[in-house]
Order: sequence, then C-alpha cells, then structure tokens
Amino acid sequence: MNKRDLVVIGGGTGGLIVTSVAAQLGLKVTMIEQRDKLGGDCLHTGCVPSKTLIHAAKVTSLMRRGNEFGLNAVVPEVDLGKVNDHVQSIIDKIQPHDDPERFRDYGAEVVFGHATFTDPHTVEVNEQSIQGRRFVIASGSSPFIPPIPGLDKISYLTNENIFSLRQLPARLIVLGGGAIGVEMAQAYARLGSHVTIVERLPHLLPQEDPEISDILAESLKEEGIDILTTTSAERVSKTDDIYHMRCSRKNESEIELECDALLVAVGRRPNVEGMGLDAAGVEYDNRGIKVDRRLRSTSRHIFACGDVAGPYPFTHMAEYQAGIVISNAIFRFPKKISYRVVPWVTYSDPELARVGITEQQAKEQGMEVDVLRFPFSGIDRALAEVETVGEMKLISRKGKILGATILGPHAGELIHEIVLAMQAGLKIGDISATIHAYPTLAQISRRTVNTYYGKKLFSDRTRKVVGWINRLLP
Repeated sequence: MNKRDLVVIGGGTGGLIVTSVAAQLGLKVTMIEQRDKLGGDCLHTGCVPSKTLIHAAKVTSLMRRGNEFGLNAVVPEVDLGKVNDHVQSIIDKIQPHDDPERFRDYGAEVVFGHATFTDPHTVEVNEQSIQGRRFVIASGSSPFIPPIPGLDKISYLTNENIFSLRQLPARLIVLGGGAIGVEMAQAYARLGSHVTIVERLPHLLPQEDPEISDILAESLKEEGIDILTTTSAERVSKTDDIYHMRCSRKNESEIELECDALLVAVGRRPNVEGMGLDAAGVEYDNRGIKVDRRLRSTSRHIFACGDVAGPYPFTHMAEYQAGIVISNAIFRFPKKISYRVVPWVTYSDPELARVGITEQQAKEQGMEVDVLRFPFSGIDRALAEVETVGEMKLISRKGKILGATILGPHAGELIHEIVLAMQAGLKIGDISATIHAYPTLAQISRRTVNTYYGKKLFSDRTRKVVGWINRLLP
C-alpha cells in the first residue's frame, strides 16, 4: 500500500498551495484531482474566464460610449466564438503555473481520478489504495441546480459551460441575481444579448447593502437589462429552441418569459458527495464539511479548506485557509481562522466591493454607528474618466472602522485600503491624516472619512472658538 505523509484531495487553489509547500518541505505528498487538469474552478470555469469575458464586454461598452469622450462612437461586431477563444487563450497562458510536472518537480505525486475514502486513513483512486497520516480535502464546489419543474429535461448554461458558447443568444434569461448572475448578465448585455435577470429576493446581490445594490440595479437597467426581483421561476420548458419560463411574482399574477438561452446562477454547492466521507468519520451537510477554527474535520487528522469548507466561496479565502491548514497540519503549530476582515468583490461595472458589516447589519446588532459616505461624482479622477456612478459608504464607531462598501470604478482595488486599516486596527483619523495622491480614485477613502470631521470643523462651536482665538491673538 502507498503510504504518504499527506494526501490532498483537490487540485484547485487551496490544494495546490498546500501541496506545493508540503512537497518542498520534504514531505511525501499525493495530490488527487478529479478533472484532467489542475487549477480548479477558478482557472477553468470561474474567476479567470469570467473576468476576461467581462473586460472584453467592457471594451465593447467603451466603443459604444465614444461620444462621451469626444470620439466617434463605434458599434462593434461581436463574434462570441472569437471572444471565447480569447478567454481560452488567457486560461492557456495561466495553465503552466498549474502544470502537474511543476508539482512533481517539487517531489509531490500527482494523480488524476476520483478519490473515495474507504476508512479514516485510506482513499481509493483508480483502483489504487493510498494511505495517509493526514488528509486535506479541497474538492471545491459546483453550481447548485434548483428543483424547478422541467429544468432537468432541458439544456441550460452554468458557469461550467457558458464560456464554450460560439453563438451569442439574442435573448438570455439569468436565473439568480447574485454575483455570478449579475456579472454574466451585464457582460452578455454589452456583447449584444437582451438580458433578463430573475431574482427571488427583493434586491440584487442580497448579501450586500440594499441601498448600494439598488444603485447598481438602476445602472444595469440603464444599460437595457430587465430586472425582475421578488420573482420565482415555477416551471421551465423548451419548444423549437425557445425556452419558456413561468414565474410567480409577489402580489401579482404569473408571467411567462421567453429566451434563447438560460443561465442558472442561483448559488454553489460543496463537492462532498461520493467521497466516502462517512467511512472517514467526516461530518458534513449541505453547507460543506464541518470544521473547527483550525480547519480540522470531525476526524482530527483530516482537514478541509476552500469552498468545500465554507463559509466564503472565494479563491482568496481558499488561499487564506490553505495557510491555516499548512500551519496546523504541516508545522503542527496551532493557528485559528479569523473571518473578522474578509473582502469580496462583484465585478460588475461599476464594481461593488465590501469588507466588514453594513449599515443594516449594524442596526440588527443594536449598534449606534456613524455612517459616512461620499459619491464618486465628487472625485475629479472619476469625472475625468466619465465613471461617476456609485459611492463609498463607511461604517464606524468611535473612530473604529467596522465595515465599508464601495460601488464605483475599480472598487475591488480601492477596498484594500480599508481592508488593511481594519486588519491593522487603524482608525478613520489615520486615513484622514494620510496624504492621497491627486488625482486618483483612491481619494474616495479620505474624502469619505473627512465628512466625519467636516461636521465638527464647521460647527457653531468651532466657529466661536476660531473667532475667540482671532480676537485674542495678534
């Protein structure tokens, strides 16, 4: 039997990081990946292809907006096949970083196949038994397919096959108004499809500040996207290449929608089925593998990280969790996970980025907070680039930053000043005292926190003090 110090199940971000470090430190490591390539969902069907497609769609939008910049507007001819060829070319450029030979050179064994636990210390793959002292499950997640009548009888799109389309659908329905749904809806609308988003809850991006997500929704509507909130899909069917979706709406009669393609983007589910987790003594539910703060499962020698462990299905979270696993499983140095400061971004245009709590969450917790905000329409760089939709909204208490949401150009980059401030325990005064180069979009952070001091600076009390000083001193 093949006995290993560490067996890693999953060749996505979390699994690759753990394997790389363990192998280079001299441990006997086996990494098992079910797909025929390493890199996981992020490289092949998630982050990389989606952001590449989104940028291509933004270029088409800018071409149409030429008049706003004193240029002649251009209506681009969109060949979706060529666009997705470009998407695949970017994946191919990144793929060598995840070449299995690279990890074999580190000393790891890389096996492609489906791993199944037969007991707490043994997995079987390709009819081969591999025994390990410790295991790391990093098997990722897959699209959640809701039990809508008729859906199982038709073909539909998910993030796993949408980047293989060769023809642009004239009409696209996006089922789900979360991050994936919003991003793909806007991208396809800009490429030329007529897009309708169907969302069961009252707002798009339900996890976000509803005030901010509503601003984004209005911006999407201005681009021609139809948004149906508080709308549930009740049944779908397909006749002569036309999809039919019957929907119910709160306090309204049913409606029927038609489209040429249907994208299902209602969430993710952890990949836990068919792995023999019961035989390994690993408890799990529909949210994933149950882990403690050291990312140990109920079998303490088996760790989990990434989407399969939750609670945040982000690549940067898998990377962070992999570091915790490395500390506990490899160095045997106890280290606990902390989710106090976790940023995330929806790559719409404008982007929506967030860290910490929202105003609504603060109220639900009974906290008295200061809500500071500043619009991008007041930032000169945003005016120069004709990108003024959105604002920064910051939540603080006695100067301590509790959270922030940014809707605006490059919000995903700008949020990290707040992320660092929260991680380092800095207060709004530290941001105010920091010189920000002009003209940059980053000025939004300083302008936002300065609204707090502006109220005090120009108060009646301050005016009296200034008057008194200037009367007494020469």
